[in-house]
Amino acid sequence: MRRFLRNPREHAFRLRQESANLRLLLKPPALPVRSVPPSPLPFLPDPSASAAVLRGTRFASDLTEIADSILRHQFPIFGTMLDTGPEIHWRRDYASGIETGLLYFRKIPYLNAARAGDHKLIWELNRHQHLVLLAQVYRVTGNESYLQEIRAQLESWFTQNPFQRGINWTSALEVAFRALSWLWLQHLVGDLLPDGFRERLYWHGCHLNANLSHYFSPNTHLLGEAVALHALGRMFDEKKWQRTGAAVVDRQARIQIRDDGGYFEQSTYYHVYALDMFLFHALLRPDTPLWRPRLESMEDHLRALLGPARQLAFLGDDDGGRFFHPYGPRPEFACATLATCGVYLNRPFDLGVDDLLPQALWWLGPEAITHPPASAAPELTSRFFPGSGIAILSAGANHAIVDAGPFGPWGSGHSHSDTLSLVVRSGGEEILIDPGAYTYVGPERNEFRGSSAHNTIRIDGRDQGVPVNPFRWSDQPQVEVRRWTTNPEQDFLDAECRYAEFVHRRRLLFVKPDLLLIVDDVAGPGGEHVIEQFWHPGAPVNGSGKCFRIGAETILTLNADGELQDGWRSTAFAGRAPAPVIRALRRTTLPARFAAGLLLNASGASLEIIGSDAVEFRLRRAGSETVYRMAERATQ
Repeated sequence: MRRFLRNPREHAFRLRQESANLRLLLKPPALPVRSVPPSPLPFLPDPSASAAVLRGTRFASDLTEIADSILRHQFPIFGTMLDTGPEIHWRRDYASGIETGLLYFRKIPYLNAARAGDHKLIWELNRHQHLVLLAQVYRVTGNESYLQEIRAQLESWFTQNPFQRGINWTSALEVAFRALSWLWLQHLVGDLLPDGFRERLYWHGCHLNANLSHYFSPNTHLLGEAVALHALGRMFDEKKWQRTGAAVVDRQARIQIRDDGGYFEQSTYYHVYALDMFLFHALLRPDTPLWRPRLESMEDHLRALLGPARQLAFLGDDDGGRFFHPYGPRPEFACATLATCGVYLNRPFDLGVDDLLPQALWWLGPEAITHPPASAAPELTSRFFPGSGIAILSAGANHAIVDAGPFGPWGSGHSHSDTLSLVVRSGGEEILIDPGAYTYVGPERNEFRGSSAHNTIRIDGRDQGVPVNPFRWSDQPQVEVRRWTTNPEQDFLDAECRYAEFVHRRRLLFVKPDLLLIVDDVAGPGGEHVIEQFWHPGAPVNGSGKCFRIGAETILTLNADGELQDGWRSTAFAGRAPAPVIRALRRTTLPARFAAGLLLNASGASLEIIGSDAVEFRLRRAGSETVYRMAERATQ
C-alpha cells in the first residue's frame, strides 16, 4: 500500500481497475447486437489461398504430424511433449500435479509454485495456439477430425474456466494470447465454432480493457495486451478498444524500441517477440506512418544478431513462447519474423521459401512466396549499436556478439547478469554460448541468469547486480563503452562494468577473420579476492590448464589455469541438459588481469599468451609468427 500512496495516479488506476473487474465478475456483459464481420481481421489474406499454397509441401506434412499428436492430446510445449490423457485439465500443472480452483482470479496465488504449480506450464497450453494449428491443417486437408477436436477442446475450456475465475484469467497477457488465437480461429473456421464462442471472445476484450498492464509490466505484457485489444476492437466494432489499443502501441513503440533498433529489455528473444507484435499491429493499421522506420530499425538489428548462420543466440530471458506458430527449431523462429518483415517492408532478403511458410504466408498471403529475393545476400559487417551496447564482430562465417550494454529498465526483470559477455559462432558450429533461461521460478532462476552462467568475470561469488526476486535486480551495474573501432582488418572494443566497489574492464581485439583476443582487468578494494573467468563452450571440448580445444577447429588459450566443470544448458524453456564449463580462478589482490585468445581456425597453428600478467599474444601459423599487444589501443 505504501507504494500506492507514493503514486496517486497508480492508486486511482488500480481502484478503477478492481471496480471494473468486480462488475465483470458479478455480471458478465452481453455480446453487443451489431454486425460482426465473417473475418475479424479484414486486412489479412483469404486463408483458403494460403492453405492451397501449402498443400503437398513438407511444411504441410510437418503441421499434420503435430496436429495428429494434438488429437492424441500430446502437446509439444517448451521442447517437451505434454501428454494430458483423454481429458484435459486446463488449470493443472502436469509436471507437479497441482491444480488450482475457481476462485476470483485475484485470489489465485499463481506466483506461488507450491500452491499453484508452474504457471508458465499451465499458461502455455491455455494460449490455444495449438488450436490455430489444427484450424490451419483442417484448411489444408479438409479432415473433419481436426475441426471436431477444436470444438471439443473449446467446449471443455468454457466449462473449466468461467469468466474472471481461475488461474487462466490472472495474467492479462495470457488472456491476450488466447484472444489472438481465438481471433485466428474465427478468421480460419469462424462459422464452424461452438455456440458461445463469440460471446466469450468478447469477454476477453472486456477483461483486457480493464486490465492493461500500465503499472504491472509495461513491456511486452502491455504491448501484447494492447495489440490484442485493438484487434478485438476491430472485430466487435468497439471504437474505444481500437483507440486505446492503438494509442498504447504507438507510445510503446517510442519507449520499447531503442534508437538503434534494439529492444529495451536487453533480451534477444524478447526482441523477436516485440517485433512480431509491432508487425502484426501494423498489418491492422496500414494508415499509420510510424511503423515503417521503427520496423526497419528492428529488422536491421535482428539481422545483425542472426549473423551468417541465421541462428538467434538467446541473450537475456527467453520464456519459450512465440507470438505466432510456436513450433519447429527455436533458434530459427527469428528467420520467420525476418522473412515477414522483408515482404511487408518490401526489402531485399536472402531467406528461403521455408522461412516464409510459418508466418508470412498466413499474414500476407500467397504473394509473400513470390516476393523477389535479393540478388545477393546483404553484406554482414561488424558494427556497434550504441543504444543497446551490442557489438557485432563479423568476418565471413565467423560471428560474435558482445553485450556491452546496461541491464534493462526499471527492475530489469528480463535481463541477465551478462554484461561484457560474448557468444561466438563459426559457420554452423557454436563456439561460445549463452546457456539460456530455463525457468522463471525456483533456485535455478538465479543460477541461469547469474554471472557464472555467462562468458564473463565473477568477483567474490557475486553477480553484477543483486537479485531481489525472479524479475527484479537492484544495484545494477554502470556500463561504459570507452572505445569502438572497426575496419576491414580488425575490430576493437574497450568497455567497463562498475558495480559494488569493483571495475571490470574488458578489451576485445578481433583480428579478421578468425582470431579473437580478450583482456580482462579487475580493480577494486584492498585485500584478497576470488576472481573467476567463465567460458561456456557450445561444442565438444577437451583440454586442461591453459589450452582447450572447442569443436573441430577452435583453440581457447588462457593465461590462468582453467578447469572443466559440469554445468547446464537450456535450449528450451523448462528443459535443460548437462553442458561443460571452463573456469579460470585466482585468489589475488587487485588489480588483477586475465587474458584469453580464441583461434577459430587452428589447423596447423598455435596461440600463446606471453607471461602471466602480460597482454601479448603470439600466433604461429604457416611458418610465420605474429605478436599482438593489447595496450590502450590494440597494436600489432
